[in-house]
Parts: sequence; structure tokens; C-alpha cells
Amino acid sequence: MKTLVIYYSYTGNTKKIAEQTAKKENADICEVVEKNRPGTVKAFTAGSFHAMRGMKSEVEPITADLSSYDRLIVMAPVWAGNPAPAMNNVFDALPSGKEVEVIMVSASGKSSCKDRLEQLIGSRGSRLSGFTDLSSKQ
Repeated sequence: MKTLVIYYSYTGNTKKIAEQTAKKENADICEVVEKNRPGTVKAFTAGSFHAMRGMKSEVEPITADLSSYDRLIVMAPVWAGNPAPAMNNVFDALPSGKEVEVIMVSASGKSSCKDRLEQLIGSRGSRLSGFTDLSSKQ
């Protein structure tokens, strides 16, 4: 089964975990990069507001062909209980028929978005195969 770890990382914590996960899963890896990376204050104020509403931020084109993978592991930092806005681009780009595992990374290890993401992924014709809240303080 061909697997891709696709992630966004603001502080580097999610990146570190994504790299470890890709190695463990023998998976390819792809980073989502914002075109205009916000400063810390804007990221955690306006960014959190946008995350709660499922809004997107502008990102560089995703370099991986998501349709060529059987399984996608989507990793995102938690902002206000939800994925950072940059990752909403990935959820919108999901091709149908994929197994999608979501790993949400935060200091607390808690998010509040599983039901919303399961519905969103299902609306794209794919299936949420796993959901993990992970503390970056492991």
C-alpha cells in the first residue's frame, strides 16, 4: 500500500513528528507551505479564528499527486481545536476512494475536530480510517 504523509508545521513540532511517521511507515512525505507565512501574533489570533471556521490560507501548490497514493496520513497542528488553515487546502483537494488517517498535533494533545473532519473527508468520497490527537511534548 503506497502511503503519503502530508503535513503543515508552523513551529516545527509537526514536521518532526511527520518525518518520524514517514520513516516508520516507509511513506513518502510532502510539506504544505504557506505563501505568506503569518507572524506569530497573527497566526494564533486571526489564524485561530480562521481555523475554527474551516477557512483556508493561501499555500504553494501541493507537489504530491494525492491520487497516486492508497493511504494518506494528514498531520496538522491544532489551532483553536481545529487544523491550521493551511491544512484545509489538503482536505479540499482529497481525491475520492482514499483511506485518510488524521493526526492532530498540539501541546495538550487535544483537538475538537474529529466529527467535522470525518464528515468533510466523507464528502470528498474518502474514508477517515484513523484519528489521533498527539501531544508534541512526548
